[in-house]
Amino acid sequence: MNGTMKIFAIEASGPVAACALLDGETLVAEYSVQFKKKHSQSLVPMMEAVRELVELDLTEIDAIAITEGPGSFTGLRIGAATAKGLGLAIDRPILPVPTVDAIAYGLWGAEGLVIPMMDARRQQVYTGIYRFEGEKMITLEPQCVTDLPVVLGRAREIAREQGTAVFTFLGDGVPVYRRAVEAFFEGGEESIRFAPAHLARQRAAATAALAAQYFAERGADCLVPSDDFRPVYLRLSQAEQEHAERRSYKI
Repeated sequence: MNGTMKIFAIEASGPVAACALLDGETLVAEYSVQFKKKHSQSLVPMMEAVRELVELDLTEIDAIAITEGPGSFTGLRIGAATAKGLGLAIDRPILPVPTVDAIAYGLWGAEGLVIPMMDARRQQVYTGIYRFEGEKMITLEPQCVTDLPVVLGRAREIAREQGTAVFTFLGDGVPVYRRAVEAFFEGGEESIRFAPAHLARQRAAATAALAAQYFAERGADCLVPSDDFRPVYLRLSQAEQEHAERRSYKI
């Protein structure tokens, strides 16, 4: 495997189901849907449509990129099963990409701080804080799950350290928490922006491009055998949390 890769990317970590094919520096195809159908109904047919449309021989793929998490527990499991199944079928490795990093990378070149927010329920968000310098995305706060005021306060601290007052928010958490974000910064000197619809959610193309960047920087160290890949949840599912609470409850 040389420095130029043919990467097939899969996205199922949130409301968007998507796939993309990146060949070196060329985005050959991208198929993205956000609709009421479950990922288990739409993802594989989308992948097959892309394969047929671009006459892709799956054995030409060098690696399968996937957002590894965090995100929807069901979506991550569907995505992982799909990626693992494809990888095992064609004997290709998986190239995992942190979900929040991939969302941020979709705003490549943005000014100031980029702050993705995925709704993690219970008044929490999956988030991180990023900045672009030249052609590199710098992680200032790695992806995590936290209360909204915590990440907003941390963003303000980092902005002062970095000498910027521009914040761009994106992700499926924005419609849920936009008013709270605006209220937090009300009266301040910060410039608050919200990404437009075509850049606001997960994109398989961004996942593929970031995966290619990882490989260019780290080589085979970023590849995982298909059978060994596991999603990254960052926290227990709601059902698991409720089960743990019941076990710890004492009369």
